[in-house]
Amino acid sequence: LKSRAEYLRECQIVFNRYIRLRDNKLPCISCGTTANVQYAAGHYRTVGSCPELRFDELNVHKQCNSYCNNHLSGNIIEYRKNLINKIGLEKVEWLEGPHEAKKYTIDEIIEIKKHYQQKIKDMQSGH
Repeated sequence: LKSRAEYLRECQIVFNRYIRLRDNKLPCISCGTTANVQYAAGHYRTVGSCPELRFDELNVHKQCNSYCNNHLSGNIIEYRKNLINKIGLEKVEWLEGPHEAKKYTIDEIIEIKKHYQQKIKDMQSGH
């Protein structure tokens, strides 16, 4: 029997994989690098500060893992500038606004994971 935290961790892995695939041909959202480095699914609003946006596609983008995501703690000023260019100021301001707290149930987490597994499968098969 898995804990809710284990389900969340597994779901986060699948979601992050989807984000990296979705943004595969794009540069790092923060510094713009296209170098052959490890990339992460970088959250604009962190899971710690805004857990209700942890699986929101507008909130998560490809980011170089070592430099921007870790060493610069998300390189958030550059992230915001480039995010505005990518999704528009209105959506960025929505991300920055207040959000209703969300406590995902295990069933919801399982459904989110299935949803992103299917999206990954569709992308890999060219759909």
